[in-house]
Amino acid sequence: MYVGRFVVVGPEVGAYRVSSRSFPNREITAREDALTVGPTDDAPETDNPYVSYNCLRVVDTPTGETAAFGNGSHVDPIAEKLELGYPARDALAESLLALDYEKDDYDTPRIAATMSDDGEAMIGTVRKDALLVETVEEPTLVATYEKNAPESFAFEADSADAAASEAFDLEFEHAVCAAGIARTDDGFETALENGD
Repeated sequence: MYVGRFVVVGPEVGAYRVSSRSFPNREITAREDALTVGPTDDAPETDNPYVSYNCLRVVDTPTGETAAFGNGSHVDPIAEKLELGYPARDALAESLLALDYEKDDYDTPRIAATMSDDGEAMIGTVRKDALLVETVEEPTLVATYEKNAPESFAFEADSADAAASEAFDLEFEHAVCAAGIARTDDGFETALENGD
């Protein structure tokens, strides 16, 4: 089954995976303050605005660290609102609503999740027909296609490396790359999997 890009999040661990039929030549790179999706060196040139973006950021908020991750440019405004002290629900809802679903041939939903260092986790999506933001108590998945409403999901990872690997290896079609994040006693750890 092709579900496109997806996030899965629980109170302790989360992941984001790029699955793509149209732009498979992408990878995640670690930068100082973000994990970023972008084209590989051998990727054909494109002016598609949805190909490159920060997919995961960990930011300091007035109450501690919080992670934001998702499938596009909305990750940055979510992270910025969190830094300003917005509650995660408001940061997700306002950013998703402001940027809206992607205006491509498929009306692709935007998906995102947050995890705070106090164990709160949230997931959200904006589609052509809905804006959904929910608190999660167990691993929950939302994808751009087929599974475009949050649903409970069996996800066993217990570290960032395991989350990136498990997300990448899930049997959904056309895996390209994945990012993982886990809450630890020392803060958040992140990892990436480019299928190398």
